[in-house]
Order: sequence, then structure tokens, then C-alpha cells
Amino acid sequence: HVLQLQQRKAELDELGLHIVLISFETPVRAELYVKETGLAWPLIIDEPRSLYEAFGMDPGSFQAIWSPKNWGVYLRIIAKGRLPKLPRNDVNQLGGDVLIDPDGKVKIHHVSRSPTDRPPIDSLLAGVRS
Repeated sequence: HVLQLQQRKAELDELGLHIVLISFETPVRAELYVKETGLAWPLIIDEPRSLYEAFGMDPGSFQAIWSPKNWGVYLRIIAKGRLPKLPRNDVNQLGGDVLIDPDGKVKIHHVSRSPTDRPPIDSLLAGVRS
């Protein structure tokens, strides 16, 4: 998802969006992630997962994490010549996408139901434009 966002960075900048990523990784692992991905935005470390909890982003069930649908997504990534990154931490923790307007109002609140459940970037941008 981050790769897709980075590919559309110019468009996001044009809209005046301020992207912030949240991770529960340790500072050392988060720094490695920033270096590996060339992350263009700030990364906030939330090791106690208080923001995850506040936005209802709980760990997923075994079925949600290891479903055949998720394996299909990973196989398509491999077929394109990319290898998925091996997990470094809690593979059960799910994330999501939250869009907050300048007044602090939550405009989009998507809680992932699986590791591959993310809203399309176009849907997020439609929420920005509305």
C-alpha cells in the first residue's frame, strides 16, 4: 500500500495531503523500513499500539491472516518478480487507513480485515476531494 502511495506522491502533494505512517515496530526496525522503502513521509512509532487500539485496529484471527485469498495476493506479487517482505514482528496485527481533515474530523476510517485489505488509493483520494 505504501508503494502505491509513493508512486502517486506528486498527486498527493498537489492535493496538499500530509501523509503520516504509524508502525508498532521498534525504532531500529522502523529505521530499516524507512531506508529499504525510501519512505517519503514521517513514520510515527506506536510500540504500545495505543493509536491502533484507539482506531479499532485489533490483531486478526488465524483465518484472517492465513486465508487462501491472502496467499493469492502474495503469489501475484511473486509472479510480478517481487518478493514479499518477511515479517519482522507481530504478523497478526492488522492496520488500516484513516483520513483526518485539517479540522481534526475523521473523513475515512478503514480498519483492515486481513493483511491485504486496503482501500484503493482512488477511493482515498475521492474522500479527500469531497
